[in-house]
Amino acid sequence: MCETIDRLLAGPPAGASEGELVDWIARLEEVKCTAEAVQAEAAVRLEEAVRARQVEAGVPARKLGEGVASQIALARRVSPERGAKLLGLAKILIGEMPHTFALMKAGLFSQWQATILARETACLSLEDRRVIDHELCAPGLSDQPAKAVSMGLRQLENAAKKLAITLDQASVVARAANAEKDRRVSLRPAPDTMTWLGALLPVKDGVAVFAALDQAAKTAAAAGDERTRGQVMADTLVDRVTGRAQGAKPRIEVKIVMTADSLTNDADQPAMVEGYGPVPAAWARDALADAEVFVRRLFTDPAGQLIAMESRSRKAPEGLAEFIATRDGGICRTNGCDAPIRNIDHVERHADGGATSAANLQGLCERCNQAKEALGWQARPGPDGSITTITPTGHTYTSPPPETWAPDPPLRLSAAERRLRGVLLDHTLAA
Repeated sequence: MCETIDRLLAGPPAGASEGELVDWIARLEEVKCTAEAVQAEAAVRLEEAVRARQVEAGVPARKLGEGVASQIALARRVSPERGAKLLGLAKILIGEMPHTFALMKAGLFSQWQATILARETACLSLEDRRVIDHELCAPGLSDQPAKAVSMGLRQLENAAKKLAITLDQASVVARAANAEKDRRVSLRPAPDTMTWLGALLPVKDGVAVFAALDQAAKTAAAAGDERTRGQVMADTLVDRVTGRAQGAKPRIEVKIVMTADSLTNDADQPAMVEGYGPVPAAWARDALADAEVFVRRLFTDPAGQLIAMESRSRKAPEGLAEFIATRDGGICRTNGCDAPIRNIDHVERHADGGATSAANLQGLCERCNQAKEALGWQARPGPDGSITTITPTGHTYTSPPPETWAPDPPLRLSAAERRLRGVLLDHTLAA
């Protein structure tokens, strides 16, 4: 094993092919993930050894384990605070999330991916946390890789949130309510006489602020403004906060996707806020109660251009493009890419441009859309909604199909209650 690692760390041989270089990079990534798992294991064993020694020396119980985080921080060249977080993560992985730790040990999961899972399950009971650990990180049937392996960081975070909401919505809502107390604005220096201005805000406020700035950038671009999207958003933020902006306030759209049952009843299937991710249904209902709402049956009964779910045009119609962006969760479909969707493009192309249909369209960021146009790149849609991307070196990467919004279990209602529910739903959708 040491000889293999030494050979990898020595670097690829001169004259290595493109495919060999990609394999070298992938193998080193596996070694890095495995090393992080071994570091976590060593950190836990270090704390156990230190505690045993301190007990033997008569150290008071409240002080047992002191200094361990600092030792880890020094060894890993990070701050003590970071060392404490790494130790805490290591204890969670080894004691409470065995499948996640196994993925790390196998070189398939990074420390940061494990941190995301641990963070999003922190408010749950040990039993519920282990359910999510098994659901996302346990091997599938016939030795299929775990679901989490092919997810990007944003997708992994959203998947863990949705499962947490499903398992214990009350705990997630309580955690969210408590987190709102931590809202704040921060400022820190950046290179070249710049600063990073940040704000920790509740979901609806943060998404609304970003949507307003994004809308201003689109309006400026349509008017021929030569500034980049980021520059317009930054300038607009300064103008509006400092009072330099003039004129009427534009309407801001925040998209919340949820099932009809979750909208009109007390069903608990998570809702999705575009630009943020999964939120508890109870939170979404409260947010909608205080807003001007437009409801559309996007998935179950699409209207207008979405009826056929396809078009003869090479460019996706506006309605179909919006459906694809919502279906794909607003996140680029390329494996590991968490960038927001900027382009709706074909998966597989033919001489006529390829079928412009829901099955043959995907949401991509600009960079990924440009990359797949390069020589030697291919993409193929799978029958289950997955997308397989083939690089010029012949390596294949499969993006799993978007998660469908499954309906809640049928409610046991009387005939009168069903009629009343139908009337309320019709009135809501017609509002």
